[in-house]
Amino acid sequence: MKTPAISVVMPMYNVERYIGEAIQSVLDQDFEDFELIVINDASTDRSSDICHSFKDPRIRVIAQRNRGLAGARNTGIAAATGRFIAFLDSDDRWHPSKLGLHFIHLRANPDIDVSYSGSRFINEAGQPLKLAMRPKLEGVTPAHIIKRNPIGNGSVPVIRRSALDQVAFPHPEEPDRMCWFDESFRQSEDIEMWLRLAAGAGCRFEGISGLLTEYRVASGGLSANIARQYDSWQRAIEKTATYAPEFVERHRGAAEAYQLRYLARRAVQLGDGAFALSLIRQAFAKNLLIVIEEPRKSLSTALAALAARWLPPRAFATVAQMRLGAGIKA
Repeated sequence: MKTPAISVVMPMYNVERYIGEAIQSVLDQDFEDFELIVINDASTDRSSDICHSFKDPRIRVIAQRNRGLAGARNTGIAAATGRFIAFLDSDDRWHPSKLGLHFIHLRANPDIDVSYSGSRFINEAGQPLKLAMRPKLEGVTPAHIIKRNPIGNGSVPVIRRSALDQVAFPHPEEPDRMCWFDESFRQSEDIEMWLRLAAGAGCRFEGISGLLTEYRVASGGLSANIARQYDSWQRAIEKTATYAPEFVERHRGAAEAYQLRYLARRAVQLGDGAFALSLIRQAFAKNLLIVIEEPRKSLSTALAALAARWLPPRAFATVAQMRLGAGIKA
């Protein structure tokens, strides 16, 4: 068979509600020169059956023991044959023009290693929310990545295989197995990889216009997850400091402030106003640069935290919808 231009890597674990939409959004691409590699990470629901119901010859399904998101992506990269690797989480969707636009972008700019775009947010039912992520597209440096992570989520980037291979390493316990994402991370594996590509390997990131990914925002959750997310993010920064110490020392304060602000917005989404207030206070204490650089978003987060803390639930829901939208991101 002809080697495809793009390999799409899709981890799958117990997503029977969404996997069909995700696969269909790949098959609906205007650009057709791709393979779709679905990694069944030991799903126990009907996800695998739904996946196998698609008969398109471009789809390959690989089953493995549960390794987590990073491990599933690594299995997919190892099996990929395309010059470019695209990632799509199995609860998200793509706009039909996404792959074609990224292919044009990367072909026309051989010095760009990672192509990305904005994201539209959808709810659990797949309906669009008012919030979207419109990241910085040009002049992106490692400093932008550590502070604001313009890629935003794992269903956005299309990356040159040659760039990924610059940061590959053997699995510490399975030397015959190559890793690109660090499988010791169960959260923050994305930002750890983007920093390794940018600050470690000197890879160039550039975005293209358009909201080409539909990123699903799940409701519910626990505030304890926010603390775990911050811990994993800190661990990613510590790992970056092992190979780029001066870079981390220069930007860590501002990066921590931005991360704490993002987590404050997540706490608002969960309705935990006291925790949100604590987080935004910590963010301002870490570095007031976030207020100077992004006053509107920083102050709206503080106001939403105050509302979550003191307003009745019905009044808070109205304010949160106006200030932050139905989903919370960065």
